[in-house]
Amino acid sequence: MPADLAVLGLTHSGLPLAQAATANGIGTLGYDPDDATVADLGAGRPPQDAPLSAAEVRRMLAGGFRASTDPAVLGRVRTAVICAPTGLGANRAPDMSAVRTAARTLAARLRPRTTVIVESSVYPGCTEDVVRPLLEDGSGLRAGRDFHLACSPSRVDPGNRGYGYATIPKVIGGLTPACTEAAAAFYGRLTDKVVRARGPREAETSKLLETNYRHINIALMNEMAVFCHDLGIDLWDVVRCAETKPFGFQSFRPGPGVGGPGVPVDPNYLAYHSRSLGYPLRMVELAQEVNERMPRYVSQRAAALLNEHGKSARGARVLLLGVTYKPDLASQEGGPAREVAGRLKELGAQLSYHDPYVPQWRVAGQPVPRADSLYEAAAAADLTLLLQNHRVYDLQGIAAKAQLLLDTRGVSPTGAAHRL
Repeated sequence: MPADLAVLGLTHSGLPLAQAATANGIGTLGYDPDDATVADLGAGRPPQDAPLSAAEVRRMLAGGFRASTDPAVLGRVRTAVICAPTGLGANRAPDMSAVRTAARTLAARLRPRTTVIVESSVYPGCTEDVVRPLLEDGSGLRAGRDFHLACSPSRVDPGNRGYGYATIPKVIGGLTPACTEAAAAFYGRLTDKVVRARGPREAETSKLLETNYRHINIALMNEMAVFCHDLGIDLWDVVRCAETKPFGFQSFRPGPGVGGPGVPVDPNYLAYHSRSLGYPLRMVELAQEVNERMPRYVSQRAAALLNEHGKSARGARVLLLGVTYKPDLASQEGGPAREVAGRLKELGAQLSYHDPYVPQWRVAGQPVPRADSLYEAAAAADLTLLLQNHRVYDLQGIAAKAQLLLDTRGVSPTGAAHRL
């Protein structure tokens, strides 16, 4: 199958895009400079922290998808989408190094009339101020005249059974109206609805607004969790009551910390650039502070619970349930489990873990023993700590076996466990 689309960066956003395009009959190739990632995909295996299963990868290969580390393949396509991973660098500044590298790599092979789209999570202005000059300088072509350039931030939600790629509207902001329409024509083949932004900066900022909306509301719930615990109030019953209001309230849940590729990172993009303008985004920064405190709070709650039952954290056997950042997925990216585990180890706890999606797990470079028999491990542990609620977990059965169960997700039956 001849390639029509190149996806640069086969990570949390790149693979779902490649999957959707392949399923819709679009000849798709993936480019990633990481040899291990490409080797895994070629063998029908999902790379580490990938949001796809092995079966899904095999279906993509059967549909004609191919992955490569050879940048020469980028010169054969009409649409190129940059999905390079982003993160935080020194002083929590946005790290756009992978996006820059992808743009330089593409620029050397860029052909006239190609549509280039940025899906990576970037700060406002990155498409125009960083990606555009790299593409123009490296190709000798001009964006908006010789090739189309647009931003369409990723909105995939791995594991969400209610909203797939086709049913999540795509926001698109092009450098020019023609750029917007070129990108809209491409995404119109994959999604039911496209939403045209005024330009790339509006599209970039819409993603950050979406992420920070969740970030701030999660922080509110995390603060409420601490507040209600100190007052002896059942937070989970409070939430149950509040969410019956048919207007003016959307339910969020507390937890042991935030995870994934977006919430732990994206808020810093807004906060960093607001400081460069001379004022802080205080709500965003406070939410970041609250959410980053939760792994420490959970470890303190675990130690206090052990102490209340006549046991010291030092030497206590603690079983961690679920170490991924999201239920029923293998990805651990940005999740709080390692920090919780590290803090418990510092208190002297003897750790083991159970997770059906994680065959091996390391904390601070040291392997953590994996429990093969869940119920036997829960019965033997002084404390069982639920960090992620996979569907395979029968909380009623686990609570019956566990000596102590601390549920950070509020999913155990009422009275069966100590809740966050």
